[in-house]
Amino acid sequence: MNIRPQTTATATAPVDAGQAAGLLLQDISLQLAGRQVLDGVTLAASEKRIGIVGRNGSGKTTLARVIAGLIAPDDGRTEVCGIDVAKDRRDALGAVGILFQNPDHQIIFPTVEEEIAFGLTQMGRSKQEAAEATRAMLARFGKAHWATAATHSLSQGQKQLVCLMAVLVMQPGLIVLDEPFSGLDIPTRMQLMRSLDAVEAAVVLITHDPSNLQAFDRVIWLEEGRVNADGTPDQVLGRFEEQMHIWGGQDDLSDLSG
Repeated sequence: MNIRPQTTATATAPVDAGQAAGLLLQDISLQLAGRQVLDGVTLAASEKRIGIVGRNGSGKTTLARVIAGLIAPDDGRTEVCGIDVAKDRRDALGAVGILFQNPDHQIIFPTVEEEIAFGLTQMGRSKQEAAEATRAMLARFGKAHWATAATHSLSQGQKQLVCLMAVLVMQPGLIVLDEPFSGLDIPTRMQLMRSLDAVEAAVVLITHDPSNLQAFDRVIWLEEGRVNADGTPDQVLGRFEEQMHIWGGQDDLSDLSG
């Protein structure tokens, strides 16, 4: 994944996920409700699989939303595939997608086919083009029979798969995953992880569980809204786990994160 300017991207020409996609954060700072949630986060990502760890309250989820363009920072700039995702929301749909922890916070349509097609229509695709791409995506996962199924009737794992298909159909260069499997049982989590392993797009996985990141290319440890460590899994995860054990062994409950 190489960071490169992209001056010709349009709403009808999504990023080629088979090509490299770049993530650039320049001095990102953000306050929410008077609290400094992100404080000068800067990084240039050039890897295919990137993990972000940190305990609760460290700013991980907020950073995920900034990367996806859902929250504009107070200061700094976020680019994915050369697109300023906070300012150019339409082109951002074809550059970056996000999968939330709770699919019920993401699904807005009554049927599976409507949910998957929505993003494509927002990108300017015709209804026919969106319908054809939706059918192809469902067939890719062997779920053609889900097309008219009611989204509310699906299990949590099935809903999460629908959300994943709705992101993939837009062919983003980068997919942000914000603890997407934490509420799922082990078999469902393993099945969805296998689906993600086959995704050509670059992936940023937000997690508190180091075991999810052992095979990743790069790990970033976020603490109190700042980058505390940045390197390979071997360089970062051992230090992170050691610090978590130290904090967990303390008796000062006032230091518990929110």
